[in-house]
Amino acid sequence: MAEDGRACYVYGVVTDDRSDESVKDLPAVGDPEAPVTLVRHRGQAAVVSEVPIGKPLGTPEDLRTHARVLDSLAEQGPPVLPFRFGTVVRDTAAVTDELLAEGHDDFARGLDRLRGRSQLTVRARYEQDAVLREVVTEQPEARRLREELRMLPEEEGYEQRIQLGRLVMDTIDAKRSVDALELDRRLGPYALASVSQEAASSEGLVNASFLVEDAKRQAFEEAAEELAEHWHGRVRMRLLGPLAPYDFVADALLEGEEGDE
Repeated sequence: MAEDGRACYVYGVVTDDRSDESVKDLPAVGDPEAPVTLVRHRGQAAVVSEVPIGKPLGTPEDLRTHARVLDSLAEQGPPVLPFRFGTVVRDTAAVTDELLAEGHDDFARGLDRLRGRSQLTVRARYEQDAVLREVVTEQPEARRLREELRMLPEEEGYEQRIQLGRLVMDTIDAKRSVDALELDRRLGPYALASVSQEAASSEGLVNASFLVEDAKRQAFEEAAEELAEHWHGRVRMRLLGPLAPYDFVADALLEGEEGDE
């Protein structure tokens, strides 16, 4: 049970075949000195550590630590159901009597579906100079506006700059749609499911996550490497994983889905 003034932070749920050693040296959210431990119940185990009550959570380091614990567990092999950042319960008794007892069947279904699978995430960004060269090469109107602006004094050409900026943005948006489809076409066949998020910046192409079976991970990674080589000098690709299945845990917990026929 957590001490007075402290509560249990919950990272996620794993199968009970995890050893205590598997979490022994992992960092902890909110208190770097707190050990990460397993609270076991009926074939499952919650991954927890103690946090001080009243201390706000949510620093960048807290977020990184939460992910580090879960991704370390995912890398070890057995399935893990990641919880949302900031999940805190009263004490270890609440972990067993409420969390694990009440969620047992849902957790069992999710863990079974995610066994032998992990998340691989691709973050792709354009090389800005390269994609701008493409726009100018492909769009005669962009070339015309650029030449026109070169001939004008700096204090003039406001309308032309607006037109050029819109044309560039629209052209890159169209490229982004085509390239995101290309990424999914090349990598999707090696995955069971995928989720894509729109880029958060003008240079971003896409952030795409894939649920990949362990047996197909090497083929997926090779396909990603081939695509990165194909786009070399145009797109920067970063492959992250194996990660905890953050983007697929909700579907894994749903009743009536895969494996429930």
